[in-house]
Amino acid sequence: MSTFALVHGGAHGGWCWEEVVPELERLGHATVAPDLPIEDEAAGALEWAQTVVDALDGADGDVVVVGHSMGGMCLPVVATLRPVRRLVFLGAMVPVPGTVYLDYLASEPGAVTFAGAGNLAEGEVPANGSGIGWQDARDGFYHDLPEPVARRSWERLRPQSVTVFTERCPIDTWPAVPSTSIVMTDDRAVGPEWSRRVARERLGADLIELPGSHSPFYSRPVELAQVLAGL
Repeated sequence: MSTFALVHGGAHGGWCWEEVVPELERLGHATVAPDLPIEDEAAGALEWAQTVVDALDGADGDVVVVGHSMGGMCLPVVATLRPVRRLVFLGAMVPVPGTVYLDYLASEPGAVTFAGAGNLAEGEVPANGSGIGWQDARDGFYHDLPEPVARRSWERLRPQSVTVFTERCPIDTWPAVPSTSIVMTDDRAVGPEWSRRVARERLGADLIELPGSHSPFYSRPVELAQVLAGL
């Protein structure tokens, strides 16, 4: 049995794994899916990572940490705070030790392809104040989901600080932990070709490709759980 730490991405919460968790548990694994302190401008990758570590309190050594989208920014930091067996980058950002990520992105225009934040149509601001309009979320995150599922997810989006992009990465050396990169072939938020290149050139990661959008936890939760359990 493994324990999977499921780390959500930007503007989301642990709720986005709600269909993956029962599938992993049905396959005999344990899960944690904490809410990162993404609204807190003072919380960077170290604080995100500590939230994951706290959620894993009491877990055995066979821990796999799965980071979706912006959640990938804290994965290697988690591995410096506690033993983990594998890091899984799921359509995820991959930090650069000792570097401000915005500086890195300036030379990597294909990394972030979601341009929806702040482009709000009149009357589309959700009650939670996430700053992401419905159509932007639909096009960038959820384009292959049934509309009721997509809308329910959008309605739960949270405000998102960008501290993990503007701070210096809190680690100077990448941890010696194996990595897997799961690329969604029709991802409209994180560039698939960028993800493939980073998996090969920076991570030396195992590369798995799945069809579909940026949100496989809703579009194909059974398949995603089977892929994770098979690692």
